[in-house]
Amino acid sequence: MRILALTKYKGTNYAGWQRQPNALSIQQVIEEQLSKYFNREITIYGAGRTDAGVHALGQRFHFDVDVDELDLDRLIYSLNKMLPEDISIEDMEEVEPDFHARLSAKSKIYNYLISFESKSPFFYDTCYLCPKKFDVPTFKEALQHFVGKHNFKNFTSKEEDKDNFVREIYSIDVVGEEEFLSITFRGTGFMRYMIRFIIGYAMDVAYGKYDIESIDELLSEDSERHITASKAPSKGLLLVAVEY
Repeated sequence: MRILALTKYKGTNYAGWQRQPNALSIQQVIEEQLSKYFNREITIYGAGRTDAGVHALGQRFHFDVDVDELDLDRLIYSLNKMLPEDISIEDMEEVEPDFHARLSAKSKIYNYLISFESKSPFFYDTCYLCPKKFDVPTFKEALQHFVGKHNFKNFTSKEEDKDNFVREIYSIDVVGEEEFLSITFRGTGFMRYMIRFIIGYAMDVAYGKYDIESIDELLSEDSERHITASKAPSKGLLLVAVEY
């Protein structure tokens, strides 16, 4: 039986989603508790890898169990008793044997939060507290240059890519103007640090460090690869949903 699960987590205390040899990950914590429940080793396969400090409302993963029937409500309840307070299982459903949490995904939605407060006890680890306000209209305009199908080789640290770093961003919506900005990305998929590089570069454009036309040059298929140094902090990033 193959099970698709929905999980949410606060990534502050973890080295990201993916298992790592010398650091604690979300995947490791969930796998260990599933393995205890079934009394056998369980491996889970996530819809994507979130970086260290990144949070999720709608991360998905699948796993296989060698049973014909399973009380999923009981499993969810038990796992949530076993998991730490910053990780929860929201839903589970049986899926077809050929379903894959990552390969079957059609699109993903991420959100990035920016606050211009100098200090906030409620948002310090779930929002980027930007120390200096930038020109918000220019920031919004810069982000729209990333919408569409482009080569994002200069906006990811990924060394190689089977799709030649080409991804499609369907939309980037920005809400807010004064003290708080919420930026929502929807696209086919996002590579390592991609959203954080995009946010960081758009901020630098809004600060006047780069011309807005430089974005189109960096997105050009023919441009020489030169990964931008502008990267927004991880704590402002949230995986909202994976769409199938």
